[in-house]
Amino acid sequence: MKKTFNTVALCSNSNKDHIFAIASQCMEVLVSQKVKVLIDSSLSSLSNSKIKPSKEKEIIKNADLLIAIGGDGTMLKYSRIYGYKGIPILGINLGKLGFLTDINPQDLTSDLLRVLKGDFSQDERSFLEASVKGRKKEFIALNEVVIHSGSIAQLIEFDLFINNSFVYRQKADGLIISSPTGSTAYSLSGGGPIVHPELEAFILTPMLPQSLSTSPLVVKDNSLIRISINKQKATLSFDSHNSIVLSGNNQIKICKAQSKLSLIHPINHDFFEGCRNKLSWSTH
Repeated sequence: MKKTFNTVALCSNSNKDHIFAIASQCMEVLVSQKVKVLIDSSLSSLSNSKIKPSKEKEIIKNADLLIAIGGDGTMLKYSRIYGYKGIPILGINLGKLGFLTDINPQDLTSDLLRVLKGDFSQDERSFLEASVKGRKKEFIALNEVVIHSGSIAQLIEFDLFINNSFVYRQKADGLIISSPTGSTAYSLSGGGPIVHPELEAFILTPMLPQSLSTSPLVVKDNSLIRISINKQKATLSFDSHNSIVLSGNNQIKICKAQSKLSLIHPINHDFFEGCRNKLSWSTH
């Protein structure tokens, strides 16, 4: 029997009027089904005498499901905050592409009601975990970790190792290390392949390499990826959101994180249909 959701949290990256309208509609549906509603501080304008904004710790402790309203950027942000802590996430698509957000606003009420009644599909997505030698903090990304020069038209030189095996020394604008979830994002723009989200893989896509023979590389996601940079400045970014600046000699390690994201989809969700619609694939 599929899990039922008794406490649902709402969040968004914006407080614009159309976001507020969608969030209000979600709240009406949830309340009609006697589901307890929590609202992230991002939707504080929804608060009333009965519902007040909840702190992150309260949502992580109590929510059975998180509804993220917006585009993939919204999903990425809240996947790192809440999904990484084990809360399943359902996305309402208000963005342009929305590979992670499934429900269209016009189908909101009917699709949400079906999900609440247990009529949904679910899949798990791996996070990437990155660390820099000499720094205690570990960094999390759902789509990709990118190392780049931080400047326009400037190359960096780096050595790539996979499971302690030397792969190559490369001069390029940078390197994209992507999960299958991220294969339809920045990696795709850089010429990387589309990888089905059920595959357990990493995709390594060089950015404008100074080589005619360099191609994207796909490896198992239990691999340890190590990048060595000597006496250079570089920037390390995570889902194009958080970034850190590196200088001097650095070693970056990237592996699969222990935690996974649980994505909730309407029962009619199909990855390839999404590709056809969002990437304008031919149908005949």
